[in-house]
Amino acid sequence: MTLNKLPSLFKQLKPLSIGFDHVFDHFERMLEDDEYFCSSIHGFPFYNIVKTGDYTYDIEIALAGYDKKDITVFYEDNLLRISSKKGDPDDSSDQERPKAGTIHKGIAKRYFSKVFTVANDVEIKGAELKNGLLKISMNQIIPEDKKGTKIEVK
Repeated sequence: MTLNKLPSLFKQLKPLSIGFDHVFDHFERMLEDDEYFCSSIHGFPFYNIVKTGDYTYDIEIALAGYDKKDITVFYEDNLLRISSKKGDPDDSSDQERPKAGTIHKGIAKRYFSKVFTVANDVEIKGAELKNGLLKISMNQIIPEDKKGTKIEVK
């Protein structure tokens, strides 16, 4: 399905869905932003989204050469923002001079910013930077009455 057909799909689904208006509105706003898909999916740094259990997720971001003090992780208003503290957002070139004796500097330590939309029922558990991989752990909170229940027919 192409991106052009999604707004019409949303219009078809709205009459069949109750309480999802904010979700459809959110996706429609994303589709209106031309930069959203180009910059956030394909850009530096590279990342994985991993489902680690029935209700748990991790975002793994490859950050070779970065230290804990170089990274900001901020959550507000259903947006998880991960960015570097170094550099100028308008300058994606390396911010540090190569060390003496460096023949090739292929590991970038440049400014970056990633934004993820997080559902209302997902809780951010924490973030850890280990061996060049930033891992942000999340847990989806599902109330017992929303989990699957078999209904006895009388």
